[in-house]
Amino acid sequence: MSSTEYLVVGAGLAGAATAWRLAQRGHEVTVVERTEPAAHDGSSHGSARIFRYAYPERAYAAMVVQSAAGWAELERLHGSPVLTPTPAVDHGPLRNPRALARVLEEVGVEHELLSAAEASARWPQLTVDGEVLVQPGGAVIDAAGAVAAMLDQARAHGAQVLTGWPLRSLERSAAGFVAQSDDGRSLTAGRVVVAAGGWLPDLLERLALPAGFVAALPRLEVTQENAFHFPYSDEHPHGTWPTTIHKTPQIQVYSLPGGRDAGFAGHKVAEYAAGPRIGSASRQSGLIDPANRERVVEYVRHWMPGLVPEPYAETTCLFTMTPTEDFVIDGVDGVTVLSPCSGHGAKFAPLLGEIAADVASGAAQAPERFRVGAVSARG
Repeated sequence: MSSTEYLVVGAGLAGAATAWRLAQRGHEVTVVERTEPAAHDGSSHGSARIFRYAYPERAYAAMVVQSAAGWAELERLHGSPVLTPTPAVDHGPLRNPRALARVLEEVGVEHELLSAAEASARWPQLTVDGEVLVQPGGAVIDAAGAVAAMLDQARAHGAQVLTGWPLRSLERSAAGFVAQSDDGRSLTAGRVVVAAGGWLPDLLERLALPAGFVAALPRLEVTQENAFHFPYSDEHPHGTWPTTIHKTPQIQVYSLPGGRDAGFAGHKVAEYAAGPRIGSASRQSGLIDPANRERVVEYVRHWMPGLVPEPYAETTCLFTMTPTEDFVIDGVDGVTVLSPCSGHGAKFAPLLGEIAADVASGAAQAPERFRVGAVSARG
């Protein structure tokens, strides 16, 4: 039976970042992944996630500033970019661009407030009906590329990555823990970090966690979301588009250049957190909701005239949400549970790896708002 100091369960963005940071500190690390890193049926696949600074809460905006340094470090070590610089745009009455601008001012992030006329002159491919917040330092994250880069860095420090290794059980032992796969393989570990994304609800009863800790966890709601790729018009090709977050009383939508996922020929557009609740990733169907497609097509027709309002590709993905959309990063008795998702976690990956490594090693606690009791109390 093989052994390791730290076992990381899950090789998405959160697990890969944690493995990188633990291995970087000189720890012995083994990552087990049920299929393959950044698996297509998880939350970290593909090449298009938004990196933006705008948050109504100062704490999150400050965390993005810290995360930007982590991304720069990863790109320097990896030797190639995983972020594509892309201006980030926020608009709509429920987004409150002016309030977001005040937060960015507090944390020292470059930004602009444009009138609707100014924004339309800069991006005629968009329709806006009020003030627009622009963050010139925004970007598009290559999620799968980032996972690969972080795992490469972890391996460079001696980490081992085992694929096709679905966790069946975790039991306490004299050495710490014994983990067993579905096909009967096993390994021992001194400490464990679980970053299983949408599979976490299924795993909770198998993780040797105290009943009180499990009971105190916030509700983890897994949803199957839809995303659609729309062709760029000839007048507004790839490379001329910002990312957008647009919130109105009728609909909340995010969009970004689709990158490799879209063959560099189209824009990814999705209604935020509009998918059905499925309980666990194991119950996803991969089927597109026709009503959601219709809403997004109508949105594109009205708000994004620079796109052809006929999607040429569509896909599903998973969100794992807490009631407050805060993350869960907390540990007990040698097991750290990591669920930094809620539809907005990708941009924080390098920093979340640092926080998780601190919690797992006992170097520091997670920020109060991410601890189990605090998240549940706010929800």
